Amino acid sequence: MSQSITQQTSALYNVEGWSEGYVKINDAGHAVMRPRRREGEEIDLMELVREAGERGLHFPLLVRCHDLLRDRVRRLNESFARAIEECGYKNQYRGVFPIKVNQLCEVVEEIVDAGLPYHFGIEAGSKPELIAAIAVHSDPESLVIGNGYKDDEFIRAALIGLKLGKKVILVVEKLEEFHQILAVAKQVGVTPMIGARVRLLSKGAGKWATSGGENAKFGLSTADLVSMSDTLHAEGIPDALVLLHYHVGSQVPDIVTINRATREAARFYAKLRKMGHSLGYLDVGGGLGIDYDGSRTTFDSSRNYSLHEYTRDVVYNIMEICDSEQVEHPVIVSESGRFIVAPHSVLIIESFGSIEKESHNEIVTVDPSDPKLVADMIEIRTGLNEKRRLEHLHDAQQIRDQSQSMFDLGLLDLRAKAKIDTLYWQIAAEIVLLHRGMKQVPEEVRELEVALADQLLCNFSVFQSLLDHWALGQLFPVMPIHRLDELPDRSGTLVDITCDSDGKMAKFIDFQDVKESLPVHRIRQGEPYYLGIFLSGAYQDIMGDLHNLFGRVNEMHVFLDEDEDAGYYVEEILPGNTVDQVLTLTQWDTKELARRIKIQADAALKSDKLKPNEAMRLVDEYEKMFQSYTYLDFTARRPNGSTTIAS
Repeated sequence: MSQSITQQTSALYNVEGWSEGYVKINDAGHAVMRPRRREGEEIDLMELVREAGERGLHFPLLVRCHDLLRDRVRRLNESFARAIEECGYKNQYRGVFPIKVNQLCEVVEEIVDAGLPYHFGIEAGSKPELIAAIAVHSDPESLVIGNGYKDDEFIRAALIGLKLGKKVILVVEKLEEFHQILAVAKQVGVTPMIGARVRLLSKGAGKWATSGGENAKFGLSTADLVSMSDTLHAEGIPDALVLLHYHVGSQVPDIVTINRATREAARFYAKLRKMGHSLGYLDVGGGLGIDYDGSRTTFDSSRNYSLHEYTRDVVYNIMEICDSEQVEHPVIVSESGRFIVAPHSVLIIESFGSIEKESHNEIVTVDPSDPKLVADMIEIRTGLNEKRRLEHLHDAQQIRDQSQSMFDLGLLDLRAKAKIDTLYWQIAAEIVLLHRGMKQVPEEVRELEVALADQLLCNFSVFQSLLDHWALGQLFPVMPIHRLDELPDRSGTLVDITCDSDGKMAKFIDFQDVKESLPVHRIRQGEPYYLGIFLSGAYQDIMGDLHNLFGRVNEMHVFLDEDEDAGYYVEEILPGNTVDQVLTLTQWDTKELARRIKIQADAALKSDKLKPNEAMRLVDEYEKMFQSYTYLDFTARRPNGSTTIAS
């Protein structure tokens, strides 16, 4: 097909807007990942689908591009370096990766390795995270920052790292914790490196606004800071306070919020310096947003600033406040986890069918036994025209309502009702088409278009793989990863395979607003339809639950390699959870379950309900299911058992 079609589909899904160049549509109509945003370095997602099939991997499938992680680390550090040079800032940047955003070992190790040239460190928000962080951390110039509430063991873990020559900073969240740190440090015999999280009046906006502000869950008040300062001076260790930390919120959409919070925090930093603390680090926390919808606005799922604008504003505002207070510029620290990991993975899901409201192929005729309503509806259908389109819609709605009333009273049989419903949805679809291209589409027609959307049955769990979408309404870019050299001819929503009615995606990104349906293609008989859910690498891997016992999904880790024919290779495959694993996690003993089935089979054998060979086969088949993938397997439905399709 012509390239113009792929350009149209790219614009339809706003790929250039949200992907930052990491995702493109190639001439074959396939979505490709470009982990370093360079021409010629592409990973064709449909080629990965085929390879997954050859390896016996079923869907859903999570693809991780580790080169993209490295590119994000590079871009963040180089953007801060550029901003520091442009502003004439007299210190440096030392970022940390908050591993709560994605604690998977392979992800953290890749980021740590990519960050070595920049002395990029790690942030931990819990005891298990800190225990992992101090082990994987190897650069004495980079930081390990311990946030979150702490017990003695948490503090001791940090002090172990400190004794090993690491710069481990314990950030105080409440005043009692500060005294606890001092007490444990005295027992260990080491002077701690202490940070203080300050509660700012400034706070973010959107879904995560409550994580900042003066009513935030974490942080010290102004009075608490003064009390801490007095205690450190009384203990003779004022220089133990090395860092000031604040957090304005996650996914901050508006640069004005970031600027306001940065200036307020820089003022706190300067005043603490003047109270006799050397400090040295100002941690601006997280908040650097991802433009999930590509609109560059202050909408929850977007951001109205670029990376360079963010880094330059942070640097400039800190510098201006410190210069006005005549204190030295601090080392700038940030915890931009979402920015680093969100784009590195794509969840590939398989749609195995759809529920459609209307069918243009079905021809409805009038039988002598049909009520007049059927003939009236056919008359509307055959007489549809642009001039009277809304009038036709209202007439069809009236007939449908009347037929429903008759059905409720037992005056209409099922066959006649089916005809009227079929004709209504055919008329509705035609009326929607007659309004296409209009600048002003009536609200009732827009609602009709949403109601007409297909429901694509997709082999995944929203609760496991996209918990933020279900819980918070977080939007993620979604589009087919193939057939993009064809213009989509349908619209649809995605429903998962859980038994919960909330297991669906019915809100999608749009350049101007939120769409309630997604442009899709009609599913071909006997062929799966693959869709990619992009920018899902932050939080979703860890926060998913076991609703319906659908566990972790299969993963492919991919690296670019110019020596490979395809330009990349699959470095590792991590199998998703088996039935045995998820049952064990919920306290089921699978050996006991198998024993019970064996007892029941023996009973059926003794009562002549089963023959010996059949009983043994059924027990064996049951036990084999424990090692199967928790998601659906449609391989047997396809020709030759293939898991792949033509492009």
